Amino acid sequence: MPTIFSHPAPVLAAVLVVGVRKFPFPLIMFGTICSMLPDIDVLGFRMGISYGDVLGHRGFFHSLAFAVIMGIVGVLSAPLLHAGRVAAFCVGIFAVAGHIFLDAMTNGGLGVAVFWPFDEGRHFFDWRPIEVSPLDLHVFFTWRGVQVMLSELHWVWLPCLVTGGGAFIARHVFRRRGKHA
Repeated sequence: MPTIFSHPAPVLAAVLVVGVRKFPFPLIMFGTICSMLPDIDVLGFRMGISYGDVLGHRGFFHSLAFAVIMGIVGVLSAPLLHAGRVAAFCVGIFAVAGHIFLDAMTNGGLGVAVFWPFDEGRHFFDWRPIEVSPLDLHVFFTWRGVQVMLSELHWVWLPCLVTGGGAFIARHVFRRRGKHA
């Protein structure tokens, strides 16, 4: 998996693409939490749940079914998020789907149960450039963790920054040109 630090990157890029003013802070926080939430399944290791189990790492919590559940949580929480129901639904789904997408691009693990419950298989993309993060914190704080973070900077943060930042800059350039025309 990419680290918990990188899973919010696509959400933050989407905020920049769509426009910061259209995203109230509580909605951004909801998206950020939803982008990290699938990795709650690592707690299953401490409860004796095996990696390959449906509740194991990259199982149910990494499925599109879970993304829809978080979209529904967004709908139910929309007034608290200071957002419309459709926007909150989309943010919940997009944030979890982004997590799934990134995990499917890593070079390790058993794959992602994207289509559970319709397909219990674990899947990866054919192209998997992101270094998988070690689950052990002792290993993470070694040279291996540095390699993972450099991989994420290159394959997650840089594309998100270019996409989000480019859209943000373009929107402001066009807005200024419209005022001066």
